[in-house]
Amino acid sequence: MDHTPSAPTTAIPRPLFVYALLYGGMTVLAGVLGFKQIALPLGFTTLAVESGIFAFLMLVAISSAIAQVYGRAVANKLVLWGFAPLGLSILLIWVVLSLPPSPNMSAENLAAFETVLGQVDRIMIAGPIAYGVSLLLNVWLFERLRGSGEGSGFWMMLRGGFASAISQTVDTLIFVTVAFYGLFDIVPLLIGQTIAKVVLSLVLVPIIIWLLVKLAGDGRTPLVAD
Repeated sequence: MDHTPSAPTTAIPRPLFVYALLYGGMTVLAGVLGFKQIALPLGFTTLAVESGIFAFLMLVAISSAIAQVYGRAVANKLVLWGFAPLGLSILLIWVVLSLPPSPNMSAENLAAFETVLGQVDRIMIAGPIAYGVSLLLNVWLFERLRGSGEGSGFWMMLRGGFASAISQTVDTLIFVTVAFYGLFDIVPLLIGQTIAKVVLSLVLVPIIIWLLVKLAGDGRTPLVAD
């Protein structure tokens, strides 16, 4: 019987594991939700906003919460690993769209499926670029504003809202420009999306960050014991 001791198991903090799962899901879901535009009431007017913004704001909040609890390096790794589910989902969508449909599938359902998932090449390119730049920028700004202290409480929420507003403005500029420049006048879309993202960043993101950090506690609860 082999009594050779096994290699030590690295403990994975449960909050980090759970938040990483949520993060990966949001990277995929954002593109699907983005197909629907919603009417967002904003004071005296109503803005047309793609609903993928809610999943994207979750990405911002999760990455900021992880930066707060585990540090900037871990948050940056999470953002970079987010390209894995994002890239794999794009590849699988391309494969599925390339395969012939079943003759039993109704033409109406097939058309709806291809309409939602058959995004043009420029959008497929714009999404990952905007994602990488804006999320890394968000983590950098969030940690840059922390200062030498813990940066928790109300200051943490304020940092999160500000970093999200700036990074989401950059995200909009990159995505809309790369995806739609030359096809139509993108200025109204840029203005509307930027206003909506800034408002939602300042209203929703600070609360979500606070909640995620609160749920994480000290961030040390292991998923797998050593």
